[in-house]
Amino acid sequence: MNYEFFLAKRIIGSKAYKSSVSAPIIKIGIAAIAIGIVVMMVAIATGIGLQQKIRDKVVAFNGHVTITNFDSNNSQESLVPLSTKQNFYPEFKSVEGVKHVQAVASRFGVIRTETDFEAAYLKGVGADYDWEYFKEFLVDGKLPDYTKDRNEDVLISQYLANRLGFKTNDTFQMVFPKDDAEKIPNIITYKIVGIYNSGFQDLDAQYLLGDIRHIQRINNWNLDQIGNFEVFLNDYDQLPTKSIEIYHNTPPTLNTQTITEKYASVFEWINIFDKNIYGIIGIMILIAGINMITALLVLILERTQMIGILKALGSNNWSIRKLFLYNAGYLIVLGLFWGNLIGLSLLFAQKYFKLFPLDPSVYYVSEAPVYISFSYIVTLNLGTLILCLLMLLVPSYIITKISPVKAIRFE
Repeated sequence: MNYEFFLAKRIIGSKAYKSSVSAPIIKIGIAAIAIGIVVMMVAIATGIGLQQKIRDKVVAFNGHVTITNFDSNNSQESLVPLSTKQNFYPEFKSVEGVKHVQAVASRFGVIRTETDFEAAYLKGVGADYDWEYFKEFLVDGKLPDYTKDRNEDVLISQYLANRLGFKTNDTFQMVFPKDDAEKIPNIITYKIVGIYNSGFQDLDAQYLLGDIRHIQRINNWNLDQIGNFEVFLNDYDQLPTKSIEIYHNTPPTLNTQTITEKYASVFEWINIFDKNIYGIIGIMILIAGINMITALLVLILERTQMIGILKALGSNNWSIRKLFLYNAGYLIVLGLFWGNLIGLSLLFAQKYFKLFPLDPSVYYVSEAPVYISFSYIVTLNLGTLILCLLMLLVPSYIITKISPVKAIRFE
């Protein structure tokens, strides 16, 4: 029988233990563990959630990898046509892990109304376009259908719609200037069939989605000529390796660019979240550990006589240290229980009720997104428990310095 565990249970369950001098300090230690786990859980959930949400928004507009011609064009406009007659289109069979390849083209234009105007890019998409991301972004109307005859239906952002006073089923004219200023610009009347809101204002302010065949006609391109290809992967974490494979499996006349390269400043910013998360975890575990050390020292001081009696009865130092470590482990588990209960309640409340909004112009999202995963919750709890117990090994060493004779006489 594990008598150390038996004695620890008796001590924890005794009324004297709950009303002792150490009771307030023990409660503070439990509270420190609970608050620490709540803060760490929220930091991880919101940090990873924000990273994934921003990343998904950028991917929605660009794909994971963009395949283009080698040219000096730094704008979003498609100038040099690219043939769709490629070995990797419509399916990229030579690289494993590629989910989808789609052909797109962009053209700069000016949206004109009776009282206002707004510059934007018409992103031309076709029958192969994957609307998965924009299904989530859709706030009104429906997604356009470009699988049949060419049409004038467009999907516009809520940002542009609000600025220009548009709503679903409204029509507007978009003017596409020619490279030669003396030539008459192309004017197309579009109909708004849907309004989306990605929350990424920088991108929402630039793009509306329309039929790629309009851009092909304006640019005098053939139906097999497009602006660029967007490649989507099954796993974002494989982007560094898969982007290299994609590059080596495309013709030498084509260039590839990942979203992390195209939007380097955005991804550098969200990568800072990792450092913040590690910093918060380290600080909270240190604070929780210090509080538990204080609680353990008080417990040892309060039960000095018991330590002396156990030593006199033949218990060795490690056996007595285990007794107090069991006791401290119970307090840590109790703090973890309350911390998980409060932390998960806050996270699920935010996930389903959107309690904490954010400024999309700063954070690219309208509310704090949360990422809840069983794996990181278990890892966080086990890590906190093990690290706190390891930190308690040092103060428990004081038990080895206690003399049985002096301890029994201690008051």
